[in-house]
Amino acid sequence: MKGKLFGTDGIRGMANKYPMTAEIAMKVGQALTTVIRQNEKHRPRIVIGKDTRLSGYMLESALASGMCSMGSDVILVGPIPTPGISFLANNMDADAGVVISASHNPFEDNGIKIFSTEGYKLNDETEREMEKLVLDDKLQQHLSPAENIGKAYRADDAIGRYIVFLRHTLPKNISLEGMKIGVDCANGATYKVAPMLFREMRAEVLPINVSPDGKNINELSGATHPNGLADMVRNNGADIGLAFDGDGDRLIAVDEEGEIVTGDKIIAICAAHLKNAGKLPNNTVVTTVMSNLGLTECLREHGIRRVEAPVGDRNVLKKMLECEAALGGEDSGHIIFLKRHTTGDGILSALYLLSVMENTGKKLSELASIMKVYPQVLENVPVKHKKKVNEVPELRDVIEEVENDLKDKGRVLVRYSGTQPLLRVMVEGPTKEETRKHALRIAATAEQALS
Repeated sequence: MKGKLFGTDGIRGMANKYPMTAEIAMKVGQALTTVIRQNEKHRPRIVIGKDTRLSGYMLESALASGMCSMGSDVILVGPIPTPGISFLANNMDADAGVVISASHNPFEDNGIKIFSTEGYKLNDETEREMEKLVLDDKLQQHLSPAENIGKAYRADDAIGRYIVFLRHTLPKNISLEGMKIGVDCANGATYKVAPMLFREMRAEVLPINVSPDGKNINELSGATHPNGLADMVRNNGADIGLAFDGDGDRLIAVDEEGEIVTGDKIIAICAAHLKNAGKLPNNTVVTTVMSNLGLTECLREHGIRRVEAPVGDRNVLKKMLECEAALGGEDSGHIIFLKRHTTGDGILSALYLLSVMENTGKKLSELASIMKVYPQVLENVPVKHKKKVNEVPELRDVIEEVENDLKDKGRVLVRYSGTQPLLRVMVEGPTKEETRKHALRIAATAEQALS
């Protein structure tokens, strides 16, 4: 059997190719149940949810089969956002929650993410334990006797439970009555929940990309492609547009003028509002190395400390717990409100952004002006060898030259992708033209040195 299963965010790959095969999914279900049974004396219970990918049916059945074969009962909740499973794992008193999704990737890909009973993503130690059970192929000795085989059944009230939870994250007096909201669900896991919730809160909802067919998830839509939503907002005079990704843990917004408001700006708006309300513990916000320089300046101007974490919502959450922060996130739209949820939740982020608009009486364009965005250019360079950047003299020298040119008017970040053979070159600068020139210069040097 092939090697390592778990990456930076669960297991991910192309459907029907290792590791996203029915065989591996069944073994992952068996391994998860085995680990739970080693630590708990009661009969395990596991919740499984998914997004709208065609391969979700195959993987759902395989996971459930593996779990039942080890003596676990399984609750199938169907398409629901990833953060919904994080909530349901705890709400349904389950021992774990499993999400079948590849987030913002195209439909051909799929993945498996696992949450603990407390709603947090599995720690590295548990993942390694499961990986060993699967790869050593010793699961057969843990199979349950016939009388203890588990049952699988569907829970029809899962979406309702999740909606009630989301409503309770805001004060009861918050209403969206009179507000016109464009919603782009990327034909993904939010296609039922988001329009239903906002309508319950009395908003006029204009939904797009809410007709999943198994193959159109994330297709030129949602948080990774919000331009269609921007056009819809402008054409229909909406107050705001909300774009979610395929599994619903990201939010990118669009203001009433059709301008895109990324995760960094949403974080800035929410951080300032929480601080003014005296609800930002330690006056601290956690962001990543990819956050725009403008966010750093904005937080500094508002007396808010910024703590930096590596890329990835798991890393953001870890740093938030370490420094007891209540707000953290990424420019991609992963935003964590730790007082309200244990993971990033696009719909919850949207609700908080809407509540700021409601409380302040300000339009989103006015709120978004809190932060100046530095032009940012990202170049991906295919590489054959991932040598340490500072050990490649010509690459190290050109980076230093660009940094000296920019000084305090920009920055350079060069790092390897954690999942692909790519070097990512990110440059921020005072103008788009200057920034692109610097980024292309570094990328060209990297291509010659590492190809």
